[in-house]
Formats: sequence, structure tokens, C-alpha cells
Amino acid sequence: MVTIDHFNLRSFDLNLLIAFDALMSEGNVTKAAKRLKIQQPAMSHSLSTLRALLQDDLFIRVGQVMQPTARARSLAVPVRQALRQAQLALSGGLDFDPAFEERTFRIAMSPEIELLLMPDLTARLRKLAPGIKLLARVFPYEAMEPSLEDGSIDLAVGCTYTKTSRRSFEPLYDSQFACCFNPALLNLPTPVSLDAYLAAEHATISQNETLQGCIKDALEIAGVELNVVMACPGYMSVLSAAQVSPVIATVPSRIARRYGTLLGLEVSPLPVSLSFPPVNMVWAQHADGDAANIWLRQQIRNIVASLEVAE
Repeated sequence: MVTIDHFNLRSFDLNLLIAFDALMSEGNVTKAAKRLKIQQPAMSHSLSTLRALLQDDLFIRVGQVMQPTARARSLAVPVRQALRQAQLALSGGLDFDPAFEERTFRIAMSPEIELLLMPDLTARLRKLAPGIKLLARVFPYEAMEPSLEDGSIDLAVGCTYTKTSRRSFEPLYDSQFACCFNPALLNLPTPVSLDAYLAAEHATISQNETLQGCIKDALEIAGVELNVVMACPGYMSVLSAAQVSPVIATVPSRIARRYGTLLGLEVSPLPVSLSFPPVNMVWAQHADGDAANIWLRQQIRNIVASLEVAE
């Protein structure tokens, strides 16, 4: 257990940590001052004091943005975590009322979840919680756990997220894929046969250096090789490519039904069985009992349930 040096902490104005966190978030002195509802000279004074106390520039102006130094970056996570824990401790006894809450939920999402969840979650919150805003963020897998721990994100939803000793998770649904194509450009029967599927050119989603992207492992397990001629990180780009090109887009079934049909694409079951991990919802264990996080998780469950009913 680390002993708290109350004397030294007493001589340090802890409000400076709030100013530091605001500057890290906004990257601009004026915006940080506005966020804290103080005047710009007061924020500039806080920055000058921090620089003197920590003997580092902390933020260097590059154009209109204040870029954090290496020292500032090293402080960002522990400072955010300390402020987050203080906020949770102070608000722990208060009731969470979504109708009057004013805050921003930050959610890490895979591209599939972003398309399926964000429209309906936005509509739901506008009715139930008009003061709550949403910020969807794409996080590398290795950065997700520290971001959950320090409060940079409140929740993560995706197919690669799993349980560890410091985070909880809940399966939302099993991933299933379908294929989409423009019947005016590809004369294929529906459902698409295996021979036709293998003979066609393909568009897939990829967030790495491979053309096969997120379906690479599933294809290898199934012993199938596709002629992928286009890959990109967003599903709408993949579907749009299928709309104007004679290619087959292999995408999650829910994406195909919701967006493929809007683009005039024919939707067919995959003629080959591919295995994918389930979509999970993940949160830091210290947020297990946080009323706001509990409420947000329930809204996501409700939306997933409504999507299943619509199918």
C-alpha cells in the first residue's frame, strides 16, 4: 500500500491537476478555460504555475493547438485516473438521473457496432437523456484496457474484446456474415453458390495490412481463399464499392440487411461456413457499480434486443 504524503499534497494546489486534464483534453488554452468556466488569463496562470512546479513546458504551441510534451503525456493517464476516481467517490452516493444528467459517454467501438448501435443509441438518448452526448472512438486492442482504467473511455463494444482480471464483459450476440452484390452488375442466383462465390472478385473490410482483414482467420479455418480486389476500414465504403463495381462484399449479416438493401444490393447467405468471435460489451471492473455505466449498458442491451426482434 502506498502511503499518502498529506503534507506535500497540501502544499500543491490540486486544482492545477484539473486545469492540466482540461488542457490535455482540449489542446487549447481558451477552450480549456471555457470548459472549466474560468477566464483565459486564469487558465494561462495555471499553466505557468504547472510549468514552474514540474520544471517542464508541458504544452508547446503548434499552430492553434497546444501539443503535450513527453512529460505531459506521461502524466496524462495517472492524473485522469486520479480525477476519475475522485469523481466516482464524490458522486457515489448520488442518484443517477439520465433525464437531468449532463455528460459525454465515450465508447470504443468496432466499425460494425458503430453502424448498428450509434444511430439507435443517439435516438434513444435524445428522448431519455437530452443532456447526454456520445463520442464513438476507435481504439487499438492493446490500448483499450488502460483507456477503460483511466476513464478515457466508459465502455467498449466489439468482437475482439474479452475478459481480463481488470475488466468485465458480457456477450451481446454471435457474429454472422452475409454477402452483398449489385444484381445489375453481377448476374448471380440467390442464394449465391459456393462456386460462384469463389470465382467472383471481392471487397472486404480491413483495419490491418492484409486484404482479407477481419475475415482472414475465418477463411483460413474454412480452407477458403478469396480474390479480394479491394479492402478498406469502413463497411459503407465496402458496400458502396459493391454498388458500383462487379464485386461481392462480405459483411456482417446485420450490416447487410440494414444498409446493403438501402444501396439496392442483393443480400445472400454465405455459401461457406465461417466462424467469428461474438460481439462483447466490456467495461472496467471499477465501473461495475457505477450507476451511469450500468444505465448505459442497459440501453445497449435494449437496442441489441430490438435489432434481434426486427430480424
